[in-house]
Amino acid sequence: MTYMMCVFMFGLVMGLVVVASNPSPYFGALGLVVVSGMGCGLLVGHGAPFLSLVLFLIYLGGMLVVFAYSAALAAEPYPETLGSRSVALHAGMYSLAVFLGGVFFWGGWYANFWATADESGEFSVFRGDMTGVAMMYSSGGWMLVVGAWVLLLTLFVVLELSRGLSRGALRAV
Repeated sequence: MTYMMCVFMFGLVMGLVVVASNPSPYFGALGLVVVSGMGCGLLVGHGAPFLSLVLFLIYLGGMLVVFAYSAALAAEPYPETLGSRSVALHAGMYSLAVFLGGVFFWGGWYANFWATADESGEFSVFRGDMTGVAMMYSSGGWMLVVGAWVLLLTLFVVLELSRGLSRGALRAV
């Protein structure tokens, strides 16, 4: 399980490098999908599969909206890929910065953070995700409603900013 967690962490960092270095919305959205999948894999490994599922569905919905608008606004017939010179240069610089940051902060990491929720199963009475669904609906239900309203407001702001003053999306309303 520790090897899977290392793969998830490596994929998360490399996906972030792809998102940061790629100017094309098509490959940036692909990098976001990789980042969200790897991040949700990390959450599953640490004992939160319900939270991981909810976040993955929310991220995919949000990324679908962002990708649709960015693809509509910046429709390029030949987008830049990871193989183009400028994108590869930026990806190499970001990877070098991540490596140097890892070397600089290496002394602060401890082996206990690599343990997952179910590796110490013989010492625990409950699983890591025992109360995830109940806590989400009892204590965090209002936060889901607030999050939905914020996403709706963000959608209207993006529609207004993308079309300008003369042809706004809310002008018909």
